Amino acid sequence: MDPLLAESAAQQVRIYVINLDRSRDRWERLRGQAAEYDLGITRIPGIDGKAVADQDRVDFHPKSFIHHNGRKLLPGEYGCYRSHLLALEQFVATGDSMAIIMEDDIELNETLIPRAIAAMDSIGGTGLVKLVNHRLVGFKQVCETAKHDIIGRCMHGPQGSAACYIVDRKAAMKLLVTLKPLLLPYDVALERGWSTGVQTFATQDNLAEFSPHRADTTIGNRSHYRAVKRHFLLRMTTHWFRTCDQLRRWRYAVGVKR
Repeated sequence: MDPLLAESAAQQVRIYVINLDRSRDRWERLRGQAAEYDLGITRIPGIDGKAVADQDRVDFHPKSFIHHNGRKLLPGEYGCYRSHLLALEQFVATGDSMAIIMEDDIELNETLIPRAIAAMDSIGGTGLVKLVNHRLVGFKQVCETAKHDIIGRCMHGPQGSAACYIVDRKAAMKLLVTLKPLLLPYDVALERGWSTGVQTFATQDNLAEFSPHRADTTIGNRSHYRAVKRHFLLRMTTHWFRTCDQLRRWRYAVGVKR
């Protein structure tokens, strides 16, 4: 991409930050970083899953979720799912060509937008690139960006985290359809390009760091997940689904050609 065009695009790419009302300190931290690096950020008021009664959850079927995950949904997971869809909806409504969606436990930096734009450019300008991942197992390189970041897909997963990703408008519109109903945690569902129909990739190295707030999760810790997990023998449908999904992931990673 031409340097002048890249600079112009960087000025137009907005960062949407999901932030709960009770986490104002996180927002203020990010506002300070945005001012320091001259970045445009928009706050998306996060949906507190604990404040939504079970019967009021939309696009959600409890039995289907248990079938796919072998456990009940945590309230925080529902809030995360609805908040990301809200961010995608707000982005699509602007008519902008692309945007970065991130959670409020990510640190902003001056190279985030240029590197993210270069990542999108390297995949043809349409699709989704995860800019932060918890783990990359069996990473398969697809291409290298103009900023020398490696883009690819993973043979194994889930990779974890929907904390920061860049997406174009067409892909966002498709996600708003194919991510309903809620069958999997949002971070797991987001990377399943073979299911969403969105060309989905990841950077080999994280383009942003987690803030100290990462340890203070608003979704749930291990004890919360253990408390809602079913007995091993009652999770056979989940084991079968994950086995089939792993085969789809292999095919998705190996079959990509650039």
